[in-house]
Amino acid sequence: MELNNSKAKRITWWQKNQIKVSPWIFLAPGLIFFFIYVIAPIFVSIGISFYQWDGLSPSIYVGLQNYIELLDDEYFYISLWNNLKWLVFFMLAVPIGLGLAIFLNQVVFGIRLVKSLFFFPFVISQVVIGLIFTWFYQPNYGVIAPFLNFIGLEGFSILANEDTATYGIIFAGLYPQIAYCLILYLTGLNNINPEQIEAGRMDGAKGFHLFWNIVLPQLRPATFLAIVVTIIGALRSFDMVAIMTQGGPYGYSNVLAYYMFEQALSEYGYRMGYGSAIATVLFTIMMFYILFFIYRMYRNEREDNN
Repeated sequence: MELNNSKAKRITWWQKNQIKVSPWIFLAPGLIFFFIYVIAPIFVSIGISFYQWDGLSPSIYVGLQNYIELLDDEYFYISLWNNLKWLVFFMLAVPIGLGLAIFLNQVVFGIRLVKSLFFFPFVISQVVIGLIFTWFYQPNYGVIAPFLNFIGLEGFSILANEDTATYGIIFAGLYPQIAYCLILYLTGLNNINPEQIEAGRMDGAKGFHLFWNIVLPQLRPATFLAIVVTIIGALRSFDMVAIMTQGGPYGYSNVLAYYMFEQALSEYGYRMGYGSAIATVLFTIMMFYILFFIYRMYRNEREDNN
């Protein structure tokens, strides 16, 4: 008995808590880097937005002056309006990706080759896609030039027109985003419970009713992820604008992310505080949408469980 008691006393804290502590040890490096490179810069950027600073000279505290200046900045409202256009039209990637996923989720000869062609935009760099579409839009030798000439718009430049430049960039951005949503929905379709499909068919459900009442509810996680990723992509759109128009013509294709870059880091600005104020507004908008959809997803999960 005394020998058994001595062995029990020798059990260390690590032996008692090994199962609970081990996952946190593996997560610790990722959490540390996430805090250093994501969380901390967010609060640093918010702090800088209350200062006037060019990145080199001593910073001057100006309080809410940068945010007050935003209220009278015409190009800030243009950029914000363009972001809203991105948000509305970029959401087309979700239903289009779903439709293509249903079309490609077939067991027929050669479907793997067809799938690889649809996956191709996802693996191409955004810079390359921006350059390709810039060539497509060329008014003289672009791919769509013959069509424009046919409808009487000879020499019309989509990216040089303030009314059409933003829509041309959005269309180019949809190309890889649809492929991303397609991948998410194909993964979701592969995880659908076939027993529910068979039960629905036995109850007389078919066609659109089968899809709407049985297939689509099982794709809710994929839909949630597709919507969140698409919203983030629309609000942080930068690379396409930088490659295709650099915010032109005359700033009419600017978005908040690129306007922030212009004010803070380009030859037009070096106004770190003002750029950080724009970044803070953009971050607030993104968090609002993300938290809203997370809340909707959580509420729907609770309703399903109840």
